[in-house]
Amino acid sequence: MIIRIVKMGFIPEEIDAFLENFHQNKEKIRNFEGCSHLKLIRDIHQTNQFFTYSHWESEEHLNNYRNSSLFKGVWKNTKNKFNQKPEAWSVEEV
Repeated sequence: MIIRIVKMGFIPEEIDAFLENFHQNKEKIRNFEGCSHLKLIRDIHQTNQFFTYSHWESEEHLNNYRNSSLFKGVWKNTKNKFNQKPEAWSVEEV
């Protein structure tokens, strides 16, 4: 299993639009083949900082999602709201 963590910092005025887009697509992402878990979490001290935390059966499943039209649409509607470069990690439980 792959755990994917993506850190995103947003322009404060764009947070509501990001949240709306996330909530419109979260079930589609959760139901994407190979995804077994998806959460959105927020830094309690820096409220414009969010993290997605997802579980994928394999790196191949994650890559299939990253190459999908679903991801491309969600990402296109997300990346223009950043105030910093996003960071991402693919990790595994030890």
